[in-house]
Amino acid sequence: MSFINYSSREINCKIVYYGPGLCGKTTNLQYIYNKTSPDAKGKMISLATETERTLFFDFLPLSMGDIHGFKTRFHLYTVPGQVFYDASRKLILKGVDGVVFVADSQIERMEANLESLDNLRENLEEHGFDLDKLPYVVQYNKQDLPNAAPFDELRSLLNPTNVPDFAAVATTGDGVFQTLKAVAKLVLLELKKRR
Repeated sequence: MSFINYSSREINCKIVYYGPGLCGKTTNLQYIYNKTSPDAKGKMISLATETERTLFFDFLPLSMGDIHGFKTRFHLYTVPGQVFYDASRKLILKGVDGVVFVADSQIERMEANLESLDNLRENLEEHGFDLDKLPYVVQYNKQDLPNAAPFDELRSLLNPTNVPDFAAVATTGDGVFQTLKAVAKLVLLELKKRR
């Protein structure tokens, strides 16, 4: 749930990037961070293991302008992809306003994608959220790889509810900002409904 600070006239929203290990969640945030002007972002915090895999989360406060006189700030997080960090995944989802599911487009990663998507639904339900009623988009990352599954196949397996979805190559930025803008727009529309 977004946090509204009336004294500073600021709305803080939390967006979580979720997906299997090594699918590109951290790469998305790194690209956004590197391409965002310094006055629109805060410090990026990344806790990683020796193998560069995100252990807990990345946090990137990103200012997105004013809404009705309130400054809007998005806090972007990633969850660890590894299954044995499920407690961390649950904790990071607490108070979420929007979700980006980052899928690994490689054919041999379909089972890991489906497991992670099921895990996302379960963990959201523990916090009282229904993925189908939450601002939510899907990103099919690693579209540049020769073993990437066809887009229509990815869509039918990983996006049965037909939420906004995007092909992406996070290392080059293809689809990265389109994904962020889509989820941010959905979060803001949801905020306006509640006001």
